[in-house]
Amino acid sequence: MNKKNKPDIIGLLAGSGLFPVCFARGARANGIKVIAVAIKGETNSSLEKHVDQIHWTGIGKLGKWIRLLKKAGVKEAVMCGGVNKTKMYPNVLQNLPDSRALRLWFSSKRRGDHDLLGRLAEEFEKEGITIRSSVLYCPELIAQEGVLTSIEPTESQWDDIRFAQPLIKKIAAMQIGQTIAVKDGAVIAVEGIDGTDATLRRAGRIAGGGVVAVKMAKKGHDPRFDIPCVGPDTVEVLAEAELGALAIEAGKTLLLDAENTVRKADKAGIPLVGIGS
Repeated sequence: MNKKNKPDIIGLLAGSGLFPVCFARGARANGIKVIAVAIKGETNSSLEKHVDQIHWTGIGKLGKWIRLLKKAGVKEAVMCGGVNKTKMYPNVLQNLPDSRALRLWFSSKRRGDHDLLGRLAEEFEKEGITIRSSVLYCPELIAQEGVLTSIEPTESQWDDIRFAQPLIKKIAAMQIGQTIAVKDGAVIAVEGIDGTDATLRRAGRIAGGGVVAVKMAKKGHDPRFDIPCVGPDTVEVLAEAELGALAIEAGKTLLLDAENTVRKADKAGIPLVGIGS
């Protein structure tokens, strides 16, 4: 985006993890004021140091999110970071959502991430707030192709990566999940609503050491809210679960805090590679 088209202010709907912080840093480095709407129990409190304003809200306060951003004069916003969808089941009312969030939830025939987030973006756009790509001011976070660690996968690990790659593409296309864990040509675990970390831990419990994980975006992914993401915490989970390697899709996956992530993977003896589509 050239300077002429850059906004003076941008809204940040912040979920969990490092991604909201990375985005905020990038936006402010471009001279853009960041107004954050953060979710209690999800968003990292360190975000406060990297934004111009922050408003702490609940997980289902859609109407309030819109009012806060409009009051701040926001015309463009991004959605960064995850939200634990297991908190919405079995009873969405336990989160005390507002009426606008309830209408969105109960009027949605499908509640996969792509469907719900797409509907969420539409609600903001009805109010004159355009949802932009979440990597708008931090494109350097996109993982590159090749072996990223000093340790390379073994031949058997490469075999599992090649086996898993077409499977996870189909699984992601069906909005099931973006991560698959395999071992010796067998599927051990597939990501569901419980998220990537839970999938990795489950795979470790089922198959022990040596499991290979592959994380990829679905075909035609939406860069506004559909970007796979890994970071130092992911490597910690891999090590805890005694998994053997992790492959991520180059050009479509966020590698947060890359230097620290790679260092941790090397220390744990876990190859990390970026693979093509």
